[in-house]
Amino acid sequence: MRVVSLVPSLTEAVAGTAPGLLVGVTDWCTHPPGLGAARVGGTKNPDVEAVLALRPDLVVANEEENRAPDLAALRDAGADVLVTTVRTLDDAFGELDRLLTGACGLPRPRWLDEAEAAWASLPPPGPPRRAIVPVWRRPWMVLGRDTFAGDLLARLGVANVYADHAERYPRIPLDELNAAGADLVVLPDEPYRFTRDDGPEAFPGLPAALVDGRYLTWYGPSLVRAPEALRAALR
Repeated sequence: MRVVSLVPSLTEAVAGTAPGLLVGVTDWCTHPPGLGAARVGGTKNPDVEAVLALRPDLVVANEEENRAPDLAALRDAGADVLVTTVRTLDDAFGELDRLLTGACGLPRPRWLDEAEAAWASLPPPGPPRRAIVPVWRRPWMVLGRDTFAGDLLARLGVANVYADHAERYPRIPLDELNAAGADLVVLPDEPYRFTRDDGPEAFPGLPAALVDGRYLTWYGPSLVRAPEALRAALR
């Protein structure tokens, strides 16, 4: 089977299970290091002709990370496109199994069982801490309702202040964020690269947890270590 992945976390999932299947990946596919597959552009602007030239048996996509017109163009040209929908951890486990064992016909990978076990063995969270979770600045954007990252945080005892917002990634003025009554601010390093010197200063007096965005937003082999890594960053 020849697979083109348009989703970095799914690239890691396929590569971590059967690396020989991948013939094309995006420019943002960074894990595992040393991928030898052809680069076919970004997640939001893949080179459709380059994808088709690779003669894939399957193109792997995600309803949030990839644009519907690009996926429609691939389908119109005859490509088989599998689109994942991941809003919760349970969604992630289900879609990974559907991709790897269903669409790719692979044995269920050990890392997927290990990831499920790692999350199932979490101790009960204590009283929830209310957090704002920016994903961009200029303008400020935060996690809203119905997000994978929000579900992971909830399992770790962190309640997203904007979990009931009408939008999934609302734009909120900074003064409103600081007046939201949060106990902490969670700052991932992707899609915006928040750092110790870029982000915490906007929230004076509020504890800041800098987290690895791969552990917070990727669904693949990184889910094995994510509970431990996120818990350490959120302490």
